[in-house]
Amino acid sequence: MFKDRPLDGHALARPAHEAARCAGATGRYWAYHDRLFAEQPGFERARLVRYAADLGLDRAEFTRCLDERRHAAAVEADLAQARALGVTSTPTFLINGRAVVGAISVDDFRWLIDEALGRGRR
Repeated sequence: MFKDRPLDGHALARPAHEAARCAGATGRYWAYHDRLFAEQPGFERARLVRYAADLGLDRAEFTRCLDERRHAAAVEADLAQARALGVTSTPTFLINGRAVVGAISVDDFRWLIDEALGRGRR
């Protein structure tokens, strides 16, 4: 499960996370998420709306969602959960309660998951 963790040092991170949730409400979360990563740090409001339009989302509905901050509470809940779990950076993965910080290889993920399932071998 993916959780939002806007970084404190990036003033426009929270609106970008909320915008991704708006896109997600139409089934386009991952496409929008990928666009944000490609365009970072270009998270000004006009750009967030343009990215949505470029992906074929209804501009007016997306803009209302963004301006009404419909998903602010969900993003805040994810952030509160991250704080409670001691997650301070991204990416952080929790595998059976074990924190894995930073990017790791697919093989390392497989090993960690196999280990968590009780069948770990290297």
